[in-house]
Amino acid sequence: MKISKLLMVPAMMVVAPYALAQASDSQEKLNPVVQNFVNEINTGSQLEEMASELLDGIGPRLVGTPEMLAANEWAAEKLRSWDIDARLQQFGTWKGWQRGITHADLVYPRVKTLSATQLAWSPATKRPVEAEVIILPKVSSKTDFDRWLPSAKGKIVLMAQNQKIGRSDEQIKEFATPELYEKLKKEKEQASKDFQQYIRNIGYDNSSLPKALEKAGAAGIAISNWTGIMGANRVFDAKTATIPMIDLDLEDYGMLYRMAENGKKPKIKVETRSKILPDAKTFNTIGIIKGKEKPEEYVILSAHLDSWDGAQGATDNGTGVLTMLETMRILKKYYPNNKRTIVVGLWGSEEQGLNGSRGFVADNPEIIRGVQAVFNQDNGTGRIVNISGQGFVNAYDYLGKWLNAVPKVIRSQVKTDFPGMPGGGGSDHASFVAAGVPAFALGSLNWGYFGYTWHTTKDTYDKIIFDEVKSNVILTATLAYMASEDPEFTNREKRAMPADEKGQVMKWPEVRKPMRDSKEY
Repeated sequence: MKISKLLMVPAMMVVAPYALAQASDSQEKLNPVVQNFVNEINTGSQLEEMASELLDGIGPRLVGTPEMLAANEWAAEKLRSWDIDARLQQFGTWKGWQRGITHADLVYPRVKTLSATQLAWSPATKRPVEAEVIILPKVSSKTDFDRWLPSAKGKIVLMAQNQKIGRSDEQIKEFATPELYEKLKKEKEQASKDFQQYIRNIGYDNSSLPKALEKAGAAGIAISNWTGIMGANRVFDAKTATIPMIDLDLEDYGMLYRMAENGKKPKIKVETRSKILPDAKTFNTIGIIKGKEKPEEYVILSAHLDSWDGAQGATDNGTGVLTMLETMRILKKYYPNNKRTIVVGLWGSEEQGLNGSRGFVADNPEIIRGVQAVFNQDNGTGRIVNISGQGFVNAYDYLGKWLNAVPKVIRSQVKTDFPGMPGGGGSDHASFVAAGVPAFALGSLNWGYFGYTWHTTKDTYDKIIFDEVKSNVILTATLAYMASEDPEFTNREKRAMPADEKGQVMKWPEVRKPMRDSKEY
């Protein structure tokens, strides 16, 4: 009975917000256009169909890969299918690469297939690499470490910290006594500090150490970038040019580490079949519904299309892309006489430094001068619950007015912060804020985003809660509609910046140039 109740509660929680929205729509008198948005989402949503095409069909969208270009073209074609003008706008080039299979096996002292993922842009193995696995030496200086380095020749080096306990903090807290929990927590924190100090002592960092091991003749490098959530590892990019660099699940990494530490001399065989391709052009996908009264003023719907490629990039940022595409679809269908031009920008290379949106800001000054507002979504599948004024003094006047048109059951869950502080990075709204453009991050409810899906091997289609995304489409479409209809152009006056903890007056974020070539990365 207890288990059954536990299984039932999350399902009720998932459907409750949207079911409530459906129930309240018949009681609340909405603007007729907004009511059309609600009706369309309730009865004709294309979110799941698009998610299947993008996430299952194309998959992860790492900049420089054929899949990223396929996603650019897919989004443009989807917009055109709704009679929306769409194009790809180039902002640079990036090193070309395509993921292939990753296969790793323990071959001595016993046989076991390992759970491994090749890191982005890692070179392939010309043939399977079979080698002994070793750990970093227990030394305390760069001199001693450099003296050890030749020992790495021909070996696969375990470069990351070994996690002695592979259970989440939440689980330990649930089952341990308070005394044991505190003991284990302190031990874990100390182990992390000790490893960080070790890396400092040997004179390297996460970027330079792989290069040093590669130069010393290592056959490969393995890490385990565990998130602290059981089963979830973050997968970023390799720092090697000629040898494979892989991420291993915590369980397999720990097994190999203990074997090597205990003198068992484990051997593994690693095969990676990625492809190094010619440099690839990098694009933003831009869709435009031209304004009928004020075509030189713009409302921009913003989301980054690229992802890391350890999984499908479902919540980072497939859900943001789906939200903005679906918003464009229903705006085109139910708001034919849009006063201002509505633009959707699906940016490339956000993950490497907001490069697509920074490129758009730099390359389209005539648009930037006329932007009424930017709405950006980029933090997971959850319903939108936070909007900041981003440091614009009068943001409350217009954003508050626009929010009043949103169905109450959705609006009531949104907390606002005015004037707020300008975003200096983190997502693409910051590219516009730095240029003095009112750009707002539509902050979503967490749903385990930062611990479980953000940049991890678990960021997959099944983590999407479509009822929450539908709510976000209604909110975003209403805000875009109201911003377009507003008789006034938004005021761009910036707040007086406060002092930081050192007593120095903080500065408004500066406009940064995009990296237009991977050589700058």
